[in-house]
Amino acid sequence: MSRLVEINFDGIVGPSHNYAGLSLGNIASASHGGDPSFPRAAALQGLAKMRGNMERGLAQGFLLPLPRPNAGLLERLAVDAGSDRALLAAAWSASSMWTANAATVSPAPDTADGRCHLTPANLVTMLHRAQEWPDTQAQLKIAFGDERHFKVHDAVPPSFGDEGAANHMRLTESHDAPGVEVFVYGRPGGRFPARQHEQASRAVARLHGLDPQRCVFIEQSPVAIEAGAFHNDVVAVANETVLFAHEQAFADREDAYEALLAAFPKLHAIEVPASAVSLEEAIRTYLFNAQLVSQPDGGMALVVPGECWESESVRGWCEEMLATNGPIREVIPVDVRQSMANGGGPACLRLRVVADPATVDARFLLDEAKAQRIEAVIAEMWPERIDPADIGTERLAHSVVEAREALLSVLSLGELA
Repeated sequence: MSRLVEINFDGIVGPSHNYAGLSLGNIASASHGGDPSFPRAAALQGLAKMRGNMERGLAQGFLLPLPRPNAGLLERLAVDAGSDRALLAAAWSASSMWTANAATVSPAPDTADGRCHLTPANLVTMLHRAQEWPDTQAQLKIAFGDERHFKVHDAVPPSFGDEGAANHMRLTESHDAPGVEVFVYGRPGGRFPARQHEQASRAVARLHGLDPQRCVFIEQSPVAIEAGAFHNDVVAVANETVLFAHEQAFADREDAYEALLAAFPKLHAIEVPASAVSLEEAIRTYLFNAQLVSQPDGGMALVVPGECWESESVRGWCEEMLATNGPIREVIPVDVRQSMANGGGPACLRLRVVADPATVDARFLLDEAKAQRIEAVIAEMWPERIDPADIGTERLAHSVVEAREALLSVLSLGELA
């Protein structure tokens, strides 16, 4: 008997984690460009978040850092000593840690063939991310290799930018029931790029065999993109019947909610007004880039960055929300400061997959024994600090490659070497 649950697959922060400021429109990333980074602390913070979710009884998986530096990319770009440093830094990027951009996932109850479908995101808008999808797909094909239960597609052609689950939400009465899938796209023309193309979203829906009557396509607010919401998950997150969003998340707010209610009448929208939390403060603290999860004992929890608890307006609004005794019963701050400084909160770090854990390759599912093995490798092998001048050096390259190989070895995933 199949037991469908939501599994969060977090990206293990890679040993080359650095602040190169490569992501146009990501204000946190740009503002920390050139700062020293602390890969060991970043990876341990991410692991602690995963452990916290396991302790709450949630199913937890992980995806591994991709091979870095990417020698193939450097060769194709003919990077030499006179090249723009950003080209070199792109080949060292650890941005695959944000697995919300790894793929778009449609669970089996939503699809025509009754399998869970996954389409890797092509991430073509940014060079440092566009290199990811073939290696990401290789992991997905191992983790979700049982073709009786999963179908892993190729990425959408690069004519249309696709940034994965960061621009996708699902509304359903319960994770194992049929759902309504919500695709949020941007329109080009603003100061910052709109990374999710409408036609990419529509192609993914067709690839996954979704019922058109159970799909909603919504335009993201240009105002939100201009303010630094480079993905929808910076201003909105959904879980089961609940949509938690900022008032300025969508281009046409009234039409968006009308379409959502028409497709999913049981929608429970929790909207944060700009008068309570400004768009700028929501983006600075990543209030909406949170994990909204169903707790095993009932009710939902919102796992937010610690920065939210340090903001008077955000914390005040959260405390008022909790006092209403609505569906979100708990707000849990976590420390992911190293990820936050590069523009990714708790939601960026995870890909949600509704599946029976028994059908997933067990090597990608976390338990305490694996967590201890991962932690030991990180503590011993991950660089403690990377300065911008370290990028491109033989010393750091050797350290990064050796660290990743050690992790693959303790997890028996040598085929990804």
